[in-house]
Amino acid sequence: MIRSAALAAVLVVAAPATASEKDWDTASTVGVGALTAWSIGVPAMTGDGKGVLQAAGSIGAGYAVSSGLKEIFPERRPDGSDNRSFPSGHTTAAFGAAASIYERRGAAEGIPAFALATFVGVARVKADKHHWYDVLAGAAIGTGSGLLLTHPLAEKRMAIAPWVDSKGGGATVAMAF
Repeated sequence: MIRSAALAAVLVVAAPATASEKDWDTASTVGVGALTAWSIGVPAMTGDGKGVLQAAGSIGAGYAVSSGLKEIFPERRPDGSDNRSFPSGHTTAAFGAAASIYERRGAAEGIPAFALATFVGVARVKADKHHWYDVLAGAAIGTGSGLLLTHPLAEKRMAIAPWVDSKGGGATVAMAF
């Protein structure tokens, strides 16, 4: 897994100067998708149902906070495309997944996951979709949700209850502090 961290560093440093904003945007989307698949898929494949719920909850909670803040603090993106710049949702999801991987699988996988999440944040700035502070806020929100919902104490103090009705579904998370 250390090779993954090195690869992420090389991607940032050695990225061609001719990479377009669209290329960076695509790279960030692929990165967050890979982290999401890693954080949920590995526990699913190893029969770790609690890990699946914790990773999904970490990503979902972080993304919900990020989306709410976008509504409360509308800010124009650097490329002028809309007013949903603050905070970075891609970065929030990437760091939520990375923190969950770190807590659940240890540093050997967690450090490369954080390296890839950092690449996602850098790529969002390079894609001209976010300011540096949008990415920093997203990283803090994602890391916070990942550590809070995946921390070993969360297993004893947290309950996740999925629900479905005729109009949709979701999950309720209850946690004692």
